Amino acid sequence: MNVLSLFDGMSCGQMALERAGIKVDNYFASEIKNHAIKVTQHNYPSTIQLGDVTKIIGTDLTKIDLMIGGSPCQDFSRGNAVRDGLDGDKSGLFFEYLRILKECNPRYFLLENVIMTPSDEYLISEYMNTEPVRINSKRVSAQLRDRLYWTNIGPEQFDLFGNRKCAIPQPKDLKLKLQDILTEGYTDRKKSRALLESDSRPLRTLEKMWHRYNDTGFTTVVYESPDLDWEKGLRYFNQTELERLQTVKEGYTSMLKRNDAACLLGDGWTIDVIAHIFSFLVESE
Repeated sequence: MNVLSLFDGMSCGQMALERAGIKVDNYFASEIKNHAIKVTQHNYPSTIQLGDVTKIIGTDLTKIDLMIGGSPCQDFSRGNAVRDGLDGDKSGLFFEYLRILKECNPRYFLLENVIMTPSDEYLISEYMNTEPVRINSKRVSAQLRDRLYWTNIGPEQFDLFGNRKCAIPQPKDLKLKLQDILTEGYTDRKKSRALLESDSRPLRTLEKMWHRYNDTGFTTVVYESPDLDWEKGLRYFNQTELERLQTVKEGYTSMLKRNDAACLLGDGWTIDVIAHIFSFLVESE
């Protein structure tokens, strides 16, 4: 199978294909972040890096069987005060995905993005000719990560008007708890909130950490004391815990410092969710 991954990051797609038992002949990756490429090439040295997505011409590539990607989400995100959607500079890169999809005409495709406004979801569904399946990573990890996946892989349903909807079933709920994946320390939550790219920029004082956790909810902290007294010490997730939350194999980002790894993991995919979707590729063959 020849695979093209746009916005590849640290090659979460490649890891998920491996976990699903899908043999890959050639894996083409479009990525511009140097530290992401460094991680990918360390773990998968045969990856063929193509660079900037806007410079790729799909018809110049060998026949692509599977095209995947998670186009930038910033202009869709509920954490963004200004939500320009597909008109935004970053999330508008979806149209590069769409252009290359038409040029490559692969047998299978997968597009991932965040939960967004109904109007934005409808527009993308119209362009992709399918409604997405919605899967929260909490079913396979200790993290709350609610995401949309547009794909023609696996089972499908059609409404009275002939509109296609992906009918991939939900993955088995493993009932993992946040405390289960901590290397040390304590938590007062069953699950972590979704990892974000901003986890690469941790706050330094206890007061600021506590405010961001308790008042804004934009982070998750680990207590150092079993009585959950924040004034006795707090910390952010370490690199191993970040990998476990995304179900990435431990040590995958070991060549990076913690904050650089947090940047990639926050932008990445939950491997076991993607492997679940890819498991239906096996049934399709």
